[in-house]
Amino acid sequence: MNLHNASMMITGASRGLGLSLAQTLAKRGAKVVLVARGLEVYSHAESLVRQGHQAFALQADLRDAHAIHPVIAQANALVGPLDGVIHNAATLGVSPLRTLVDTPCESLSDALALHVLAPFRINKIVGAAMALRGEGALVHITTDAAVEAYAQWGAYGISKAAMDHLMRSFAAELGPHGVRSFSVDPGEMNTALHHEALPDVDPNTLQNPSWAADRIADLLEHSERAPSGARVVLGAEVAS
Repeated sequence: MNLHNASMMITGASRGLGLSLAQTLAKRGAKVVLVARGLEVYSHAESLVRQGHQAFALQADLRDAHAIHPVIAQANALVGPLDGVIHNAATLGVSPLRTLVDTPCESLSDALALHVLAPFRINKIVGAAMALRGEGALVHITTDAAVEAYAQWGAYGISKAAMDHLMRSFAAELGPHGVRSFSVDPGEMNTALHHEALPDVDPNTLQNPSWAADRIADLLEHSERAPSGARVVLGAEVAS
């Protein structure tokens, strides 16, 4: 994918990896749509515009099924048909972290709504349009908790594991039509979400999200590094 003038939508783009992705893709010439729940997403988009980039902001809670169609319609109106979507919006499910027996059912439902149902609904619409054009990329930000069972990370890990399989299912169906669906595990990063989960970890020991954003941009530009159906672990540079 040539990112220059590509139309990209990033969810969870008001902070952390999502914001870094928006900044990185914009600097590579993409037209970016930042989607987030908080109002600060507007100031981030304005900052990118002041730097000479093409950036737009949409405020929405993607856990709300009724928000999906309006977001996609507005994104298409702002930047044209989407060439790529990065599903980065995330929630721990429950905070502070706790065991599954102490996790409210609503917390798991919340994590599934954001990590599985929102990407499913978005991919149904955007992926179908991409398939008609014969190109596009659906990127899902995942975690090692999706493949390893960690105590107290149940809601997060379960929902991210489901996201990974959602990615593979879309890859099987849309890959033959030129649409890449893959996931990326960026590793532990210095983000607000990580601090919320593990407040005692020294942030200086964690990777800067801008490092991961650069490598995800590389994966978008070089399809052989992340073919459809791949689960890419950054740093290990291994797709499976």
